[in-house]
Amino acid sequence: MRFEVSKVLDAIEARLTTDPALARAVVDLSEIVRYADLDGGRPASMLRLGLVIDALGRHVAEENVPVYAVVPRGLLSDADLTSNERMVVRRWADDGVVEVVPQVDDRVFEVAELLGLPVLTRGRAEQFRDRRPWVSEPGRLLAAVPGAGGPVLVARVGRGDVPAVAEPSPMGRKLLSRVWGCPETCTAYGSGGDPDSPFADMRTTTSPVSQPPPALRSGVPTCPRHGARLRDAGPRPAVEVLSVRIDGVVRRRFVVSTENPVVVGRAPEGGGVMLGQWLSDDARKWISRGHVRLALRSGELSAQDVSTNGTGIRPNGSFDDDQRITLNRDETRALGPTDVVELYANVYVGRAKLWSSGGVTQPHSVMAEAPTMAIRKFER
Repeated sequence: MRFEVSKVLDAIEARLTTDPALARAVVDLSEIVRYADLDGGRPASMLRLGLVIDALGRHVAEENVPVYAVVPRGLLSDADLTSNERMVVRRWADDGVVEVVPQVDDRVFEVAELLGLPVLTRGRAEQFRDRRPWVSEPGRLLAAVPGAGGPVLVARVGRGDVPAVAEPSPMGRKLLSRVWGCPETCTAYGSGGDPDSPFADMRTTTSPVSQPPPALRSGVPTCPRHGARLRDAGPRPAVEVLSVRIDGVVRRRFVVSTENPVVVGRAPEGGGVMLGQWLSDDARKWISRGHVRLALRSGELSAQDVSTNGTGIRPNGSFDDDQRITLNRDETRALGPTDVVELYANVYVGRAKLWSSGGVTQPHSVMAEAPTMAIRKFER
């Protein structure tokens, strides 16, 4: 069973991000792990984060939905978690896939405000209403509650629709336009991580393109983990958030920045966006390992064909074949705001905001490998 739990935690890790461009919701991990009514189990369990992530995926009808998790430092030594769970949270912190803070306070709501994201919480945030009145807006607070087929998200106000692409606040846009540096040893805003961590030799550093939003203390950008004043290190590279839609289902999102073009294909060499696992046999035969290269320069998104069979462009998302434009090897075309790249029939890449629904009612569950006892509540 321990091996199964580890596999689930690995699957959950793949759905965690502090990248403002990719996160779809914000959570306080110390709250989520104590939702004992979701599985009827022990007082605290990391697997409940997986249940809530699955609920978010069903809510937005999309595969591979990531969340931004804020973790109070005390959770790293919480005796209600198993030693393995505590070790995993520590690793997540060192890898920068969760944000560790001394105390949560209102950091979850600060991140949600700056990024324009909903908060997954059962609280009503009444203590924050004066300075964060948006918590009373429809869909900004979503509560995970038990449901017949697993947890469901219920909006505190309104219908609870989650936007396809979040709109940061004016202050959020300002903060996200800069790269920040922390004077401490810092994964998010500098180099390294906790030097005392058992994972210190494997730690990673967050790319400037995907730095999380700084905390604001008396209006000053501050490292949320160390409380140190951040240094403005210059302009942040521009980004575009794109989605892969296959057979009507949004399979994943990815970011193209001015510094990092991205190759999409069946199985791109040296990284990129791999589609092979979602393709039909015919599509796999047609789509090259590396099929199309997407780049962002001077605010202009472009597609360059690097395939054997060519790449289609659907201007304004039109499915009129008379309007379809074919790019041959090494040809490049600037993409308009609503243009869609076609690699094969029903295999598309476009800006994430083009598709308001992910098109799938039962996304793949991160809990697929969970021990039976972890989900027994829903089998009664």
